[in-house]
Amino acid sequence: MKNYHIYLLRHGKTDANDKGMYIGTTDYPLNDAGRSELYDKLDRFVYPRVDRVYSSPLSRCTESAEILFPNREIVIAEAFQELHFGRFEGKCAADLLEDADYRAWIKGGMDAKPPEGESVAELCLRSYQGFHRILLEMMQEDIQYAALVTHGGVISNALACFGLPKLDPRQIQIAPGEGFEIQINPQIWQQAQAFEILGVVPYLPEEADTF
Repeated sequence: MKNYHIYLLRHGKTDANDKGMYIGTTDYPLNDAGRSELYDKLDRFVYPRVDRVYSSPLSRCTESAEILFPNREIVIAEAFQELHFGRFEGKCAADLLEDADYRAWIKGGMDAKPPEGESVAELCLRSYQGFHRILLEMMQEDIQYAALVTHGGVISNALACFGLPKLDPRQIQIAPGEGFEIQINPQIWQQAQAFEILGVVPYLPEEADTF
């Protein structure tokens, strides 16, 4: 049975990222610095060749996908939108330190959610559904390599929920335009809801020469 490779990449910077704001469903575009940084990485690194590119529906992801994979059609994957931060959307951590609901959310576990927002458990469930759909499409259409441009929180929690080896999402740092390569074996995915984490992307030119 074939293995299927998906490259999980974080979108470029926005003004809200630079300000340290919680933006989940708020649709911020890339800023000029964010676009410039992605183009610079295209010059300095080697991005994998893929047969299909999936993207979160938010502008910061679709714009990043168009920059990083200019010759590929972008397929929207609704399941990979960022966590909905509810009442905390558009606010910075420093502004919320005296908020009892915020402190409870930060201390809480997978099921804790911001007021009017979404829990990490809910995010992982829809991510699972999203990966399942992508895997089925890759199998049905004989696509072995795909990219998914999404959000840092989506990537880190997906790696923690489904990835092998197991990682702590709080220790996963993902720079804009960078991410991880995962390999999904359909039998293992069906039996254990797990995929293998192979390494980081993009590659240095000398690393790409070895593939």
